[in-house]
Amino acid sequence: MMRRFAAIGVALASATTLSGCIAAVAAIPLAAGGVMVRKQVSGSDEREQERAAPAPSPTPAAAGEPNSKVEPFRIVGVVNGPMPGPGGVAPVPGQPQPGKPPAGMQYLYGSGEGAAISIQAYQALWRYVSDRVADRKAGLDIRGVVLSPEGSLEVPKFVACGKKPLAVIFDVDETVMLNLGFEADDAMRGTGYDDARWRRWEQTGAEKVAPVPGAVETLEGMRRAGVTIVFNTNRSEANAAHTIAALEAAGLGSAKLGETLWLRGEGPGRSGKDGRRWEIAAKYCVIAQVGDQLGDFTDLFNPGGVPVPIRRNMASQTLISAMWGSGWFLLPNPVYGTGLHGGVDDIFPADKRWTDPGEAPAPAATPEPAPAAAPASNAAPAGKEGLN
Repeated sequence: MMRRFAAIGVALASATTLSGCIAAVAAIPLAAGGVMVRKQVSGSDEREQERAAPAPSPTPAAAGEPNSKVEPFRIVGVVNGPMPGPGGVAPVPGQPQPGKPPAGMQYLYGSGEGAAISIQAYQALWRYVSDRVADRKAGLDIRGVVLSPEGSLEVPKFVACGKKPLAVIFDVDETVMLNLGFEADDAMRGTGYDDARWRRWEQTGAEKVAPVPGAVETLEGMRRAGVTIVFNTNRSEANAAHTIAALEAAGLGSAKLGETLWLRGEGPGRSGKDGRRWEIAAKYCVIAQVGDQLGDFTDLFNPGGVPVPIRRNMASQTLISAMWGSGWFLLPNPVYGTGLHGGVDDIFPADKRWTDPGEAPAPAATPEPAPAAAPASNAAPAGKEGLN
């Protein structure tokens, strides 16, 4: 495994110019005099595409035939779920049931583990960005981390940095900001995602958010180091002022549309993030990207029609995998999104199934006594099945 990742690193380095200077490791910058205590966190982006109705599963191949044709599916939320309850309707995992937050919400918004893994990601991000700032001061070339239109997951090529000012691109929802008000409403309703309600949340929920643990201090430190913070989110462009207000309410600083804030426009072809990423990379040397969904790094991860195991391999078994923790930083989100997809057969390989040897085998059925022979006059006509 280590040899494979070493080979990936060498190949990626040969394809792009890598920074050569490693600065001293630094922790997330904290306020002078110690850690600044902030709001308790206990936090959702791009829901129109990522948290809609379940998608159809790929069409299975006939017995003995390769599955050469896979029906396309939309990148949406969870599709596999438990058996129907007493009411005859199966609850959808990831969607809250009335009065009880689902496990994903408990983890992300309420647990110490969720807070710790977010801080861990921001610590790693801060160390990486600090090194790139030192590289720039030393006059070294810096690699951009926005995949260029000519690049692919197998052969990564990135938008060149040149002498452009340094910047880091952040997704917003569940990356830097937790939508506590919306998720609490979801948990109490138990009715699942509703796009119109999300739009109303964008317009009225600015004061009901909190920062992701580690985000405020890291963004403040980057700004002090001369790095521009850019937000690229699928929140609606029509609600730009409300998004800016929410960022400010969470203590994440302000933003300006078209300069440090890019939003999803209305109309076909405006929902993907790559076009916006390339506009940002034309103005800035993007040294890191941060998100909670694979689409926050490149739209190539979400082409549609990709079986679950293959999409997993796209992120872990291609040359692009060398980017994780080295320019691309992923935050946890077990609540909604493109990662919550797949049934048992998609997720667990058949050759890895286990049967508990401690379970007693099912008892053999006792054969029922054969019925007495029917009188000849009641015999079924030749070629017909008998009727009871």
